[in-house]
Amino acid sequence: MPDTDIDKESSETPQPEEFELSFLEVPDRLDKVLARLMPQHSRSRLQGWIKGGHVQVNGLAANTRTKVGAGDRITVWAQIPPEALAFVPEAVAFEVVADSPDWVVVNKPAGLVTHPGAGNWHGTLLNGLLLRYPELERVARAGIVHRLDKDTSGLLVVARHEIAQTNLVRQLQAREVKREYRALVHGLVAGSGVVQRPIGRDARVPVRMSADRPVAPKDAITHYQAIRHGRTADGVPVSDIVCRLETGRTHQIRVHMAGLHHPLLGDALYGGRSVAGAQRQMLHARALSFRDPSSDQWVAFEIPVPQDFAQVLQEVIWTA
Repeated sequence: MPDTDIDKESSETPQPEEFELSFLEVPDRLDKVLARLMPQHSRSRLQGWIKGGHVQVNGLAANTRTKVGAGDRITVWAQIPPEALAFVPEAVAFEVVADSPDWVVVNKPAGLVTHPGAGNWHGTLLNGLLLRYPELERVARAGIVHRLDKDTSGLLVVARHEIAQTNLVRQLQAREVKREYRALVHGLVAGSGVVQRPIGRDARVPVRMSADRPVAPKDAITHYQAIRHGRTADGVPVSDIVCRLETGRTHQIRVHMAGLHHPLLGDALYGGRSVAGAQRQMLHARALSFRDPSSDQWVAFEIPVPQDFAQVLQEVIWTA
């Protein structure tokens, strides 16, 4: 029997499911036949089990294109989906800026994924929150109200119970939550402005978002203002800017600034280069404010840029 993820997660031996095909079965690909036999699972999940060696035909290894038919015996060792094991408490380093009975404001470090997903099922902010605040197990998404990209640092708010989460989500939807970011971008940004361009998945590159050829675009509004201009030691022009979000689309600031031909330093996905020592996109969520769900009073938080961002700032010769 092949090794399975279940073996690692349980001391009990997993029991395989056995199927013997009827003599009336028309020969077909293994993945298609399994999809009919096990309709409770998606075809992509079944294909993953086959590729992982968790499916045998007549006691032998198989692949998705293996033809099966009358009299064949299929053995399946069902795998626990990674997402089912993702929502577990884990020791994860992050700073709690402030908390109340209703919410937690977190300073997320760059490099930390906010929420479990494909390729990052463990070691996320969500896992760390569950360890520090066990009651979040009873709240959808462990209370996470909004996210930051893995390589973006800064502030985000987490709800500690369902009522607070509903309240904060509604504030976001009504564009009442104030979020302000500090960014370093290529080029000399003139003054201030507003970018109002819908954003959706890039039709050609799935890991990118786009305002030029978006799939299922949604409204996206970014206000920006240049603080100062400078150049790196080798003459690359750089602007230090503040961005304020009205909406919160995935990669919003990164997409909008790249669309203005001012990509973020270090943001290779959108055309930015690693100048002045930038090893990630130079984006930091520096300020956050919202209405307290219980008191209805405004609460506001602000934090300085982290050390790596500060180091890049020092590498730029600022002029005005």
